[in-house]
Amino acid sequence: MLTHAVDLNAPTRDLLRLLRTPPETKTRLPESVCWQVFIELRRRGDPQATGNFVSGLRTLHRRRGLASTTLPTVDPDTEEHKLAADPYLGELWRSYKRLLCANRTGPAAQILREFEAQLNAC
Repeated sequence: MLTHAVDLNAPTRDLLRLLRTPPETKTRLPESVCWQVFIELRRRGDPQATGNFVSGLRTLHRRRGLASTTLPTVDPDTEEHKLAADPYLGELWRSYKRLLCANRTGPAAQILREFEAQLNAC
């Protein structure tokens, strides 16, 4: 069952802020917060959603590459990839999260680049 990490009824300004600085949690991937916010902003038609989402993911990915990071690696929202209107985008997201949970940031970076290219093509 998908549980939302944030209040998706919040104003757009607050959701954009969450993309720039995802909340620190011990029980959820911060990337999941970004994903859910991105899907909501995209649904609202916000033109800044894609750029802020990719930027937020890159920042989180760099943090995961550091040995001293304390970001969670447990994914309680295994079905959130289905939120995407584009099934290929959803599958890329699912693959990316699986690699993060396995602490495989190198292959995850490749998926992230493909994910970004797919977003830019949409």
